[in-house]
Amino acid sequence: MQQRSHNANLKYLLAGGSVVAAFGLLIDPRALLPPTQPVAAEVCQEIVQRQARLSRSKLSRLLTVPERSNKAAVRQIVQTPYCTLPPLRVRSGPTAQREAYPLEFDPQTWLIVLYEDNEYAGYSFSFRH
Repeated sequence: MQQRSHNANLKYLLAGGSVVAAFGLLIDPRALLPPTQPVAAEVCQEIVQRQARLSRSKLSRLLTVPERSNKAAVRQIVQTPYCTLPPLRVRSGPTAQREAYPLEFDPQTWLIVLYEDNEYAGYSFSFRH
């Protein structure tokens, strides 16, 4: 009898935990934090094209480009950036040039493309919520 009671309690505990976990997946943790301003390194240095937005298809194509590809090959996909950001030293060696592209489907999220010596060096995201 005590084993049945223990099994029933365990089932209720697991069910309750599952419901709590499901709600946790629905909550955006960034919404719980106070709003933040972008760090100075992510503030546009120069606006290049105010209407520039990066579509899902262009983003998908960019993600297939290998690092160290020519900058021209990347720019053929992403085209003109919204703005340029201040240069950044990522590692010892050349300074990285950065261009920002707001996402068409989420303009508060920017894709930041890095170039070193006219070569594609990678990307990062900037969340501006």
